[in-house]
Amino acid sequence: MTFSKKHLTDRRSVLRGGAAALGAAAMGGIGSRAHAATDMRFMCWEGYDKPSIIDPFEAANDANVAIDLITDSAGGFAKLAAGGYRDFDVVSSDSPWIARMGPAGICQYLDDAEFADVYEEFYPQFRAPFTPLQYEGQTTGLPTRWGWVGPTVNTKFDKVETWASYDPCFDPAYRDKICVLDWGDWPIMPMALHAGIDPYQELGDAELKEIRMVLRALFKNTRALVGDLSVAQKGLMDGSFRALIGGGSYCTSALRKDGQDHILSIVPEPKDGLKQGIIWMEATGILKDTDNPDLSKKLVKHLVSPDVAVELAWTEATCNLVPNQAAEDKFTDEQKAALQMDYMWEAWDKSHFHSVAPNIDDMLAIFQEELAASN
Repeated sequence: MTFSKKHLTDRRSVLRGGAAALGAAAMGGIGSRAHAATDMRFMCWEGYDKPSIIDPFEAANDANVAIDLITDSAGGFAKLAAGGYRDFDVVSSDSPWIARMGPAGICQYLDDAEFADVYEEFYPQFRAPFTPLQYEGQTTGLPTRWGWVGPTVNTKFDKVETWASYDPCFDPAYRDKICVLDWGDWPIMPMALHAGIDPYQELGDAELKEIRMVLRALFKNTRALVGDLSVAQKGLMDGSFRALIGGGSYCTSALRKDGQDHILSIVPEPKDGLKQGIIWMEATGILKDTDNPDLSKKLVKHLVSPDVAVELAWTEATCNLVPNQAAEDKFTDEQKAALQMDYMWEAWDKSHFHSVAPNIDDMLAIFQEELAASN
């Protein structure tokens, strides 16, 4: 099975692009450290490369881990699929892309039994067999970070109860007060769910027409399409925007980390039996032709171990949840509050798990057409 880049637009290409590009430029694309007994190459998102994560692994295993930062999951997949997988040992990316690396012959399948001790520490929701990372019963990768997509609300200016549904997006009282994040498919999926359509199923003309209608109504009520997260956050904090659509916990946690605990990302109540939130997740896999299979497994286990999981959750750019239940006791109360850990399972229960949407190309085209027509 093959996949188009357009099948999954990455939520972080906007948020992280600048910082990651600067980091990659500073490193000359691939970072290097002093010679060690074993050289490894690790393709990953920013955050996985923290010295507090990589240095202890190198010291414990007499290894030298060269980092190749990616700025979008589709680009990382394309690089590996073009033969680059032979140059890497381990990869961390968005879970739909890791999941397809097994059947694509890029990543090797993992034996869940070899990671039984890891799974035992995970929350039950992430334990083996973990179907989002499986293909025909075989596992490609382990989950590493996750969060949810729902309305982000400033409770100084609005009530959480108001967002029991996405109805305010279409309310004239909220005209131009709704900020739609220009992050590819992420603002489309919630609107499709609000229209009563599961965007992760194969859609016909009637369903696509409904999605067109709901996007038309959204753009009729707001002209605020923002790609720059800092602009969106500023508008949310000063009350210019009552809510952000298409972001969720990924962009909320950085504000809450800075003490702004009146900023919340929530998930609306199910509508007509259809859940209204979306769970996103990152995962880590081992490349098929690695020269260091045993050390690669050690690195995967290292990344999901309790102490390292806390480091991975708490980064400068963003803060996110991790699958390791044993890590929960290692977070401070302030960190737990910033991550909205008291709400995470409610968000989970009200959400779909993000995967490849069969009609994402159609939905992206409709989004652009309706946006252009609204101007």
